[in-house]
Amino acid sequence: MISSQMLKGTLEGCILGIISRKETYGYEISEQLGSYGFGKITEGTIYPILLRLEKNGMITATYRQSDMGPKRKYYSLTAEGMEEFHHFVSGYNELSNAVSCLLQDTLGGERYEKK
Repeated sequence: MISSQMLKGTLEGCILGIISRKETYGYEISEQLGSYGFGKITEGTIYPILLRLEKNGMITATYRQSDMGPKRKYYSLTAEGMEEFHHFVSGYNELSNAVSCLLQDTLGGERYEKK
């Protein structure tokens, strides 16, 4: 299971990544994160991030009628959001490489797996 502290720093960038592929809504974002192995990320975690991203001009939101009930708020990426996503990917790759190098040196090339 991914710890909440580790997840906290990456979730915003991952949400931008999901929205970059297609216009989507909160519950669908939660489901997609789960399908990638993030575990159960509640909408109560996702919606504050979406509000912050919208407030900061990274995403826009429009309400549309749903086939299955009330209107849904669909999110799409702005140009600023796409730029921020690219910064996230670059920073994440740099961090991931640094952590991988450290772990390899620390574990002497052994791969750590929970037993």
